[in-house]
Amino acid sequence: KKASRICVAYEGMERFFPVERMVLTGNPVRQTLRNKSINREESSVFFGFNPTKKTVLILGGSLGARTINHTLMAGLPFIKAHPEIQFIWQTGKIYLNQVRETLTAFTGEAIRTVRVNSLPNLYVTDFIKHMDYAYALADLVISRAGAGSISELCLLGKPCILVPSPNVAEDHQTKNALALVRKHAALYVKDTEAQERLLNIALETLTDDTKLAELRKNISLLARPNAAHDIASEVLKLIDNR
Repeated sequence: KKASRICVAYEGMERFFPVERMVLTGNPVRQTLRNKSINREESSVFFGFNPTKKTVLILGGSLGARTINHTLMAGLPFIKAHPEIQFIWQTGKIYLNQVRETLTAFTGEAIRTVRVNSLPNLYVTDFIKHMDYAYALADLVISRAGAGSISELCLLGKPCILVPSPNVAEDHQTKNALALVRKHAALYVKDTEAQERLLNIALETLTDDTKLAELRKNISLLARPNAAHDIASEVLKLIDNR
């Protein structure tokens, strides 16, 4: 209530903030992600994958996303049944041991590294250090709908399926996701429906090049690569007007 200026990432935020104090800036994003020198072939070598196959990147954040991880654990037969699709699965540190135990039970092999011998189309890790490689290889991203994650996806023009976390203040991740859905810039799956629908929607999307192109085009239109500069400019204006 005391803010002189409110910087927002999406249009339509006048429902939540006074329009006369609001400015659309976007969120600051790591500019290193836009490393144009990293290509698909180089990224595929890093992950030990085939550059000609479609790849899904699953992100759960540093701690992990419970629903997304449980969906993938239940979906191991799906992953095995679709060797034509590659999966980079970032579990978060909290869930890594549980995921490894589930993989061991499913495959019969002790899982200690990022690769699974009997599932060569799967790369599983708690943390991805080189996100630029992961994004370069990804044809589709499955992610929670935090503002920072969405801003990265917009900047990089990545088709995505958003699964908003229900455990956040005022359900703001659902609002974030729907802001993109209204622009036909993302797909949206409710947390409660993820285990039933998520992987099937991912498969349908990956096999529809027209849909991928539409999502890529529309999400790119929402990118605001100068967000950090624009926010700093707003701060300086406030200082000058004191």
